[in-house]
Amino acid sequence: MSRTRRSLLAALALTATLASAGCGSDAKPQVTWTAGQATQTIGPAQYCDVKMKNCSNDDAAQARLAVPAGTPLEVSVPEEISDAPWSVVFSYTGPDGQRTDGRSPVFAPKAQTSYTLTLPDAGDVLGTAQVQLLGAAPVANPDTGELDYPARATWVLVAQH
Repeated sequence: MSRTRRSLLAALALTATLASAGCGSDAKPQVTWTAGQATQTIGPAQYCDVKMKNCSNDDAAQARLAVPAGTPLEVSVPEEISDAPWSVVFSYTGPDGQRTDGRSPVFAPKAQTSYTLTLPDAGDVLGTAQVQLLGAAPVANPDTGELDYPARATWVLVAQH
């Protein structure tokens, strides 16, 4: 076999290897949470394919980050998330000790790759936050009449105090 032909075959083999590594990658998108100077990046706790058929769960996939009262939480998502509708759901405790659940707006595909969560009162303490990658169209909850947004993937933050 000639040197040129061996070089060509080696180059083709390398190209095929690199192409298959990219296509077959099981890497899932990661979300970065930032509060003050503290940052943590984490993979999804739950992740389903686009058809919401093949799902995986990782109960250990929780960011744990110090989020002092009154500190905004910056959420950054990669294009794999921002290319679809997504939102942030959260819960916090007010100065009166009452827990409140909230939700950011639903961000349209390709609209933005970050969101800053600022709680209403400087004394509010964040408990948890989740980035939700939305899958199917929202449906009305028959009990409350509110829209439920089926999430095909979630990234979880548990605030530390």
